[in-house]
Amino acid sequence: MTRRRLLGLAALVAALLVATGAVVTTRLVANRPAAPVAGPTTAPPASPTPAPTTASPTPPPGADLKGPLNLLLVGVDTRVSIPGWEPHADAVLLLHVPAGLDRAYLFSLPRDLVVDIPAYPKARYPGGRTKLTHAMSYGSRVPGDKAHPSTAQGYELLRTTVSRYTGLRIDAGAVITFGGFDKLVDTLGGVDLYVDQQVASRHRRPDGTMRTLTGGGYIGPQMVYEKGTRHLTGWQALDYARQRYTAGGDYTRQRHQQQLLRALVRKIVDQGTARDPQRVEQVVAALGRTLVYAGGDRKLIDYAYALGGLPADRLTLVVLPGAGVSSGGAYRGEQLKPLGRDFLTALRGGRADAFLAAHPSLRVKN
Repeated sequence: MTRRRLLGLAALVAALLVATGAVVTTRLVANRPAAPVAGPTTAPPASPTPAPTTASPTPPPGADLKGPLNLLLVGVDTRVSIPGWEPHADAVLLLHVPAGLDRAYLFSLPRDLVVDIPAYPKARYPGGRTKLTHAMSYGSRVPGDKAHPSTAQGYELLRTTVSRYTGLRIDAGAVITFGGFDKLVDTLGGVDLYVDQQVASRHRRPDGTMRTLTGGGYIGPQMVYEKGTRHLTGWQALDYARQRYTAGGDYTRQRHQQQLLRALVRKIVDQGTARDPQRVEQVVAALGRTLVYAGGDRKLIDYAYALGGLPADRLTLVVLPGAGVSSGGAYRGEQLKPLGRDFLTALRGGRADAFLAAHPSLRVKN
């Protein structure tokens, strides 16, 4: 299997919205051509000229956006090399920004979370109770055209499903394919990340080449990410974020994806990328290869500007504990434990800070 799975790269969207969006917007406004200045005239005025009035400044994009805002960030497995392959949601993340837009919470929902997926006539899907990841694939089906599933349709059904499960209105979001993610990280010069436990790669050798896939699984030397602060290149960051065959399984992978997001935000801010027009252009160009934006009537730049003042240290990573669900002795999927569901209730009620203070184990520290 070669880089088929995205596994959390949707978090990248939030990083770029928060860290570079406002500056890109500022540049667009700053570079707007000035009004032409009239040249001198020799003709005397026919009558006294009234005093000029100060024109009302044009409000910046997104100036009217108020919190709370909820952004749905989805990483999909498209397998574009396989005709008719339906996209699956491999990573489902929510960025919640309360009123004031001065802080944010990022958390993941398990891809195997058992949920009620509503009926979706566009895809002729009757509705059912199954894993969250399937909402994207079921919604993507185009009647009469199996060869060309619609990722936009899949996102629409996934968005409705997530909104009903969490009780949160989804204001905007994005779907990410792996595209140029590793190139983006390399464009930033790599990323410094605290590896909180030893992780052995299932897919990569130490030199970055793919391990050999046989009928019994992957064989050959493995890339190993040792505990501690590490500098990761693009392929290493992508590979590290993929690994779920570790202690803690997919919940550990969710945590690592969130940590990678925060590390990217810090890197963009610390190196001054947002103040360097050429670097911004490079980052935005790389983003353009990975992002499919879904924001309804609002433009990406509106949310980028609104969230541009959010500092990286006010981005709180939250882990929602879950457990497996079985039926007849067979694994059926995942469910959130009561503590995870209670966090969603607190979030809807504007009590997230108090809830996390009472339950510090939900915060991702590193």
